[in-house]
Amino acid sequence: MIDIDIDVWNQKLRDKTPNEIAEWALKLSDNKIVTTSFGIYSSVLLSTMSQLDKDIKVVWCDTLYNQPTTYEHAAKLIEKYKLNILKYKSLYTREEIDSTIGLPSLEDDNHAVFSEAVKLEPFRRALKEQNPDVWFTNIRVRQTEYRDKKSILSYSKDGILKVSPFYYWSDSDLDQYIEDNQLAKNNYYFDPIKALLNRECGIHFQ
Repeated sequence: MIDIDIDVWNQKLRDKTPNEIAEWALKLSDNKIVTTSFGIYSSVLLSTMSQLDKDIKVVWCDTLYNQPTTYEHAAKLIEKYKLNILKYKSLYTREEIDSTIGLPSLEDDNHAVFSEAVKLEPFRRALKEQNPDVWFTNIRVRQTEYRDKKSILSYSKDGILKVSPFYYWSDSDLDQYIEDNQLAKNNYYFDPIKALLNRECGIHFQ
């Protein structure tokens, strides 16, 4: 476990650039991961981290319900940045999930079961197997009320130091960054867990 004063370091890092934040955090341990769903702004964090640490482990929990465009987006980023991908997915096939649970709405009693099967269990398995000290994420302020209570640095419930280099960046900031750096954007990303816009997927409660 990386034992630091979270409040002090969040203040120190508040005005640093994402690159400066990531560079600082990378020095804390050799045991680190970056997580991605290959969502809308995934190229921003992945391009940053791959430039700073080409060997960093990239954990992707594939829900099995991604759009074809997301799989195309993922393949292009994996190839472009030579990502060290560790792919995790449900212990069940999509066919098994469709026939037993289905794709439930938020109000459906099966929604929690579905979330557990396609995202939460695979992610817990990933964290257990990789057992990182540092976890780089692309969570940002204002995405949900829950995330507004966090900051650049936070601890997971298991004591992993979570680092969000772009935490204070808005969508417009990221759009400009993508344009300036000619990065790819996944405009058609669909997360089956987020039945309603801005609903927390559950991974970041880990």
